[in-house]
Amino acid sequence: MLTEELMQISAKAQRVIDTEDRYGAHNYHPLPVVLERGEGVFVWDTDGKKYYDFLSAYSAVNQGHCHPAIISALTAQAQKLTLTSRAFYNDVLGEFEKYAAEYFGFDKLLPMNTGAEGVETALKLCRKWSYEKKGLAPDKAKIIVCEGNFHGRTTTIISFSNDSDARNNFGPYTPGFEAIPYNDTAALEKAFQDPNVAGFLVEPIQGEAGVNVPDDGYLTKVRQLCTDYNVLLIADEIQTGIARTGQLLAIDHENVKPDILILGKALSGGVLPVSAVLADDHIMMCIKPGEHGSTFGGNPVACKVAMAALEVVKDEKLAENAQRLGEIFRSEMNKLIAENSLVKLVRGKGLLNAIIINDSPESKTAWNICLSLASKGLLAKPTHGNIIRFAPPLVMTESQLYECIEIIKSTLKEFNK
Repeated sequence: MLTEELMQISAKAQRVIDTEDRYGAHNYHPLPVVLERGEGVFVWDTDGKKYYDFLSAYSAVNQGHCHPAIISALTAQAQKLTLTSRAFYNDVLGEFEKYAAEYFGFDKLLPMNTGAEGVETALKLCRKWSYEKKGLAPDKAKIIVCEGNFHGRTTTIISFSNDSDARNNFGPYTPGFEAIPYNDTAALEKAFQDPNVAGFLVEPIQGEAGVNVPDDGYLTKVRQLCTDYNVLLIADEIQTGIARTGQLLAIDHENVKPDILILGKALSGGVLPVSAVLADDHIMMCIKPGEHGSTFGGNPVACKVAMAALEVVKDEKLAENAQRLGEIFRSEMNKLIAENSLVKLVRGKGLLNAIIINDSPESKTAWNICLSLASKGLLAKPTHGNIIRFAPPLVMTESQLYECIEIIKSTLKEFNK
């Protein structure tokens, strides 16, 4: 089926797309859907068509679009005080730091804005700790990462990425990193033989890699190795955290506590950029005044919004809902493996799931499936060519989920070989 047969685009929507194409950088390749409104699990396009959102802005909208409690916190604070910078105290930052530190079980929080800023902050903090507390020689610290990682697209972060699209022709690259296979504790222990290793940066589930879930016990073994070798465990929970996988944090599935925790995305319920790095005093106090900061990090609006977003997660039991609905979703999707030769594999935890399409990553099959899903009122997007990620807002009900399952099943049936 041709793309234009799978989805009709109105003249109104095409004008919006053309304007963005004309005046914007071409650093994204969106589905041809122009959205203008959202509420809960739904979004509406400029022509009034309603869709189930099965991407949740890459898990930033776990609490649903425009959650009234979060929007109320936003508007109330925005009319009072928006920004002071950290040149002065404001009356909200300390409240947020205390609330979030206790919420996640750490001594201290360092506020930033974007997820990539959170990762950069964690890397700097880990290196600083390694020189001041572990005693490494200056400029010798090494941080171990995993192949297939996605931690952002800053110059430093792409230096340890093996995604050619993110990396190629952006060198020279930042040194000090070594990539090992994901879900391989033997490789990790081998890497730890280098006495200059300061930290291990890992996603508990690799989201952008196509919801790559490690073996049971992997994170437990990782925690033990980091303790044994005096290496900081840095958990990037920007996409997997805040109830997405059926626990508050994905690492909670194995009752593991990282040394440094990175949060973003759903920390604000998708309302504005808010990220944070959390750690205990012996790590966080390595950073001194003037060594790291952000004009907007910790602004009063962000702090109020983040507290409201975390309250929603707790009050509405979103982790429990994600766990229950995720089991239903995977059970129903796994039935397709026997029925549909197009479905190669289903994997995930909670409401972070993916199906691997039995076709080459270079084919347009997964893309065309997503276009067909959109025409039927469900929005999802491929990653790595032949993987479709499904991550709806965690406020979804069981009846809504079953309706979406039927849309997915009927669409995949149309494409069955």
